[in-house]
Amino acid sequence: MTTTGQDTLSTRDMLNVNGKEYAYYSLDKAAAKLGDISRLPYTLKVLLENMLRFEDGGFTVAAADAQAVVDWQKEAKSAAEIQYRPARVLMQDFTGVPAVVDLAAMRDGIKALGGDAQKINPQVPVHLVIDHSVMVDEFGTPKAFENNVALEYERNMERYEFLKWGSKAFDNFAVVPPGTGICHQVNLENIARAVWSSQDENGAEVAYPDTCVGTDSHTTMINGLGVLGWGVGGIEAEAAMLGQPVSMLIPEVVGFKLTGELAEGITATDLVLTCVQMLREVGVVGRFVEFYGPGVAALSLADRATIANMAPEYGATCGYFPIDDKTLDYLRLTGRSDETVALTEAYAKAQGFWRHDDAPEMIYTKTLELDMNSVVPSLSGPKLPQQRVSMADLDEGFNRDIIEVFKADDAHKRVAVEGEDFDLGHGDVTIAAITSCTNTSNPSVLIAAGLVAKKARERGLSRKPWVKSSLAPGSQVVTDYLIKAGLQDDLDALGFNLVGYGCTTCIGNSGPLAPAISRAINDNGLVATSVLSGNRNFEGRVSQDVKANYLASPPLVVAYAIKGTVREDMYETPIGVGSDGEDVFLRDIWPTNEEVNVAMAGAVNRDMFMSRYANVYNGDEAWRAIDVTGGDTYQWRAGSTYVANPPYFDGMEMTPAPVGDIIDAKTLAVLGDSITTDHISPAGSIKEDSPAGEYLKNHQVSKADFNSYGSRRGNHEVMMRGTFANIRIKNQMADGKEGGYTKYNGEIMPIYDAAMRHKADGNDLVVIGGEQYGTGSSRDWAAKGTNLLGVKAVIVESFERIHRSNLVGMGVLPLQFAEGVNRNTLNLDGSESFTIKGVATLKPLQEVEVEMTRTDGTTATFKTQCRIDTANEMEYFLNGGILHYVLRKLAA
Repeated sequence: MTTTGQDTLSTRDMLNVNGKEYAYYSLDKAAAKLGDISRLPYTLKVLLENMLRFEDGGFTVAAADAQAVVDWQKEAKSAAEIQYRPARVLMQDFTGVPAVVDLAAMRDGIKALGGDAQKINPQVPVHLVIDHSVMVDEFGTPKAFENNVALEYERNMERYEFLKWGSKAFDNFAVVPPGTGICHQVNLENIARAVWSSQDENGAEVAYPDTCVGTDSHTTMINGLGVLGWGVGGIEAEAAMLGQPVSMLIPEVVGFKLTGELAEGITATDLVLTCVQMLREVGVVGRFVEFYGPGVAALSLADRATIANMAPEYGATCGYFPIDDKTLDYLRLTGRSDETVALTEAYAKAQGFWRHDDAPEMIYTKTLELDMNSVVPSLSGPKLPQQRVSMADLDEGFNRDIIEVFKADDAHKRVAVEGEDFDLGHGDVTIAAITSCTNTSNPSVLIAAGLVAKKARERGLSRKPWVKSSLAPGSQVVTDYLIKAGLQDDLDALGFNLVGYGCTTCIGNSGPLAPAISRAINDNGLVATSVLSGNRNFEGRVSQDVKANYLASPPLVVAYAIKGTVREDMYETPIGVGSDGEDVFLRDIWPTNEEVNVAMAGAVNRDMFMSRYANVYNGDEAWRAIDVTGGDTYQWRAGSTYVANPPYFDGMEMTPAPVGDIIDAKTLAVLGDSITTDHISPAGSIKEDSPAGEYLKNHQVSKADFNSYGSRRGNHEVMMRGTFANIRIKNQMADGKEGGYTKYNGEIMPIYDAAMRHKADGNDLVVIGGEQYGTGSSRDWAAKGTNLLGVKAVIVESFERIHRSNLVGMGVLPLQFAEGVNRNTLNLDGSESFTIKGVATLKPLQEVEVEMTRTDGTTATFKTQCRIDTANEMEYFLNGGILHYVLRKLAA
């Protein structure tokens, strides 16, 4: 049967759970009308339920959408566009501040258009967790946490006052204060429910899958709990908050079959790094990934969350694990109510969301398989998460990288550190950080790290004096169970004192290295390394002093802090010399699986979670002391370098001006492959001699108070100056000069300065790139900054999903080179200009011809594809961006 957009599916049914009645939208009833769905992937069943529920709510197009989801099974792919409405939105402060700035600006904008400011209010629950701002200024001391938090408040008070205003000014908007944890871990441990329920307009309690979008790419972590969630740009999240559906093509779904179980001593981190490598090789950008097979049952919920967390690293929209008994066990452990647990089980079984070993294998677009018994101890680096290397091969791999990747003139250089009794060389570990929600959400690897520290301490080992060590859990519960297990003292003894509850080193807030160490590295061109239990190791992200960065499990982070280098074989050479004068090897201090399990069983319990999350929105004394009032509109502070009214809606009228052709646009940058959103819009420290640094100094901000780019995302003047300002970005136009530079009329200068000169000249701009453009974070400022610099089109070989969407959302045209065409085949050097006609009449995914003019006057044309993928996206683009579209719609 085929329905039309006007049909009514009438799939509403009732579910009794322990005597309580819930309405729900039955997939069984839908299957009777639309066709068999027993082998429809779990993730698409969640989308199908979404179509059914909103069809009943009056969104008649959802009936046709529902049929399109069912029909996906015919070819395991579809070109159909659907409108998806997630149940809620998750944010963190780096992306949340600019989102709240946009909402505040939209209230000003709608008033200017004669509308009601109260229309700018979240229509779904929004949770913002402040987790990205704490830095590792102090480490290795009992006072590290206290002093780092004090500095956090001192640096960020204006931002925190603004967020607290937002929590009062907007409905459905809750802020989790600083010092609580990382948003994805707080989501996993407390906010998410697996199955949600709420009252409809008639007072009936309706049950439905918990779904979310988040302004951080690692929102996918919640997929480990059977919750469908993924990262979007802040502008797309804002639209979802305001009732706008997420416009998307029904994705392809890749099945990843897991068999066997992890061998003795192998961690979930080793497993996820292996999965990342495999999935990157397959290619899953824009696809859903579902994990299935007998190996899934062997994974704890925390292990599943670790794998789901790194979906952005393997390029997928999400990495999903269905609901089963492990899900229920975790809900109980973390303090969810008996009612929530019972509803989750009953609803999942009624709807076919329940994973069981006898279920038929789902239909997948493509499958791959991993025997988990084959996983070996692994790290990933030196620049990308998919660069997995076995620990046994790390020393040889790094020695090759010194020559091939880093072009070091003397691979064995060592230099004395001024004022210290040690020297440094290539490959020495200067940062060892237990950080990130990816791993600190998993008690097994945190307990393992503590046991490594305990055994090392018993043998008289310590970290090397040049290593900056830190422990930054994603949840306060971690502290409770490390103390209860008797392991925090051992971690403290090795310098892994608590430094804060937040992202810290993983987001680039590693803080400064000791001045003498920093000078030794930079004055001598050393390739120093970091080892961190995070999910990102992009160039220039972790530390401006550190060029090679390796992702690893928490126990390996401790081990490398003790060894102090990646240039020696961790198996065959001693990790150190014990207090008895005997060599100690890694195998001597590595815990057994049994030791880890026994320690976990005695240390982790439900009461910890219930106690820590009982007053999660209250915050500490410093947060409670912030006194603000919530008004309809924000009173912007003149001269603020943190929060400023952005120019997006200046002069906006109800009818959008026609989108013009791009004529004789100049080239701002010619970039290579795997350009990340960190390259485009860095999150870390601000260089004093950069355009952003000069701006801050001109506004009487001292270097000590620069803070980071991430913390200043509420100020467009800082952020547009920081666009393409990563210290490791390489623009082919800059004649080999590394960093955010380009060429204007033959002169090398900062990209911002050149963009402003082009703007004064009246020139449109384009950016040229290679494959996987925009990987990494969901950073909307990578698109906002591109727009504000005057870039009209980005032409690359392939886009990562979120950044492509963000460009559309900011009115920047994304174009993808036709197969076999790229910057190299066209011999582009940045001196060319480009003309793109017919922009106002573009259709989604159509072929677009680009005319290129070289400096000698010769012209050529080449073909591209318009990567505005859906009709809704085209509306956003023609309105100048998604927020302009929503604002006009609400004002009308």
